[in-house]
Amino acid sequence: MIDIDWQEKKNLTMLADFYEFTMANGFFENNMEDKIAYYDMFFRSIPDDGGFAIMAGVEQLLEYIKSLRFSDEDIEYFRSKNMFSENFLDYLKNFKFECDIWVVPEGTPIFPREPIVVVRGPLIQAQIIETMVLLTINHQSLIATKANRIVRAADGRPVMEFGSRRAQGYEGAILGARAAYIGGAIGTACTIVDRDFSIPALGTMAHSWIQVFPTELEAFRAYARLYPDNCVLLVDTYNVLKSGVPNAIKVFNEEIVPRGFRPKGIRLDSGDIAYLSKESRKMLDEAGFEDCAIVASSSLDEYVIRDLLNQGAKIDSFGVGERLITARSEPVFGGVYKLTAVERDGKIIPKIKVSENVGKITIPGFKQLYRLFDKDSHKAIADVITLHDEEIDESKPYEIFHPIYTWKRKTLTNFYAKKLLIKVFDKGQCIYDSPPIDHIRNYCKEQIDNLWDEVRRFENPHEYFVDLSKPLWDIKDRLLKQHE
Repeated sequence: MIDIDWQEKKNLTMLADFYEFTMANGFFENNMEDKIAYYDMFFRSIPDDGGFAIMAGVEQLLEYIKSLRFSDEDIEYFRSKNMFSENFLDYLKNFKFECDIWVVPEGTPIFPREPIVVVRGPLIQAQIIETMVLLTINHQSLIATKANRIVRAADGRPVMEFGSRRAQGYEGAILGARAAYIGGAIGTACTIVDRDFSIPALGTMAHSWIQVFPTELEAFRAYARLYPDNCVLLVDTYNVLKSGVPNAIKVFNEEIVPRGFRPKGIRLDSGDIAYLSKESRKMLDEAGFEDCAIVASSSLDEYVIRDLLNQGAKIDSFGVGERLITARSEPVFGGVYKLTAVERDGKIIPKIKVSENVGKITIPGFKQLYRLFDKDSHKAIADVITLHDEEIDESKPYEIFHPIYTWKRKTLTNFYAKKLLIKVFDKGQCIYDSPPIDHIRNYCKEQIDNLWDEVRRFENPHEYFVDLSKPLWDIKDRLLKQHE
């Protein structure tokens, strides 16, 4: 893997909502720059009404934070606004990040209301990273989640990410492909992603290759001679069944087999793909090419793929573009970043945001997140949000309860608990090395396999339990009553 530091190319410290700096200036002028604050990132709903989402984007978040700095040009920009104090500008000029940060590792299934990033540190510093925390985690988590839905719909058939040209900007294409790989795609059409992240680049030809040759047969023949060991022919430029597949078979027999190779596949990119794939399969099999794969592309998503397979389509792999890389069906992840506590004289003072919309009431305090697993099946039973210093004793029965409908209770035995939030920054120093991308992808698959089938269901999935510990619930209940 080539180590590309994206922040060396462009300092992203200024990629922040303007209010973060007006607030920071206000904090400074009120002598609050050293006040210790706690912030959580969490999300409120799962895209596409799914059963779970997937955490992604941590590596890029770490690189952003490691590169935080304000240039002379940045300081002059703030000065030109005539609204920031010179003392505050001096603070920015000598800025040094000193926060502690905890994150849920990339590839982990995550659920609404859970803290997936926790920041503790000087108020100004914790506040001004809000936009990039959300931007980085929201985007990649959205794409990883969508990719995994598509991969699961393919039911074991490989899925390739083909959406670079339809992504929202070049980093949307690059980091979207990274997230798609975490979610289970086997590779990407985006070449730079292979170079920079060692994610396999895949692809053969476009229709223009066919069109520039005098005939389809000549186009196929030229390609087969160039790439006899990896020959996949696009057969729908003119007529799939009358010319595309017959010409492909002719070229396989005349150019591929005599050189000691077998054809890798044909690709369908338009038309009634279910019908065309079944007819193409018959023709290939009759010609002795039972091992020749059929690849489908063309505006696919998890629903189209599921319908194709239900209709008996003979498709061996899928190339999925715009509906994956843009998460077209629901293109917003919706993570938020909220203050949850401050320190006063070394004591943590929980803070809560109250709303008539129950879903917008925050969970106060400095927290940890546990996942509880059944010891026999290793399936995830529930997640429990606790106070940061709470320990769950696996040797004793543990009662979980719904944080709103508190009469819904269950006592767990024969379980084990795993902390999900891991520390990645200690007083501003990064203490965590991101795993290789293949490790993240494999970890993601393992963790999803630990979810019950009912949670993985596309339609009306089982709502996974995310509960509060009793001490944390007591704090939230007390604060709510104070604000009645």
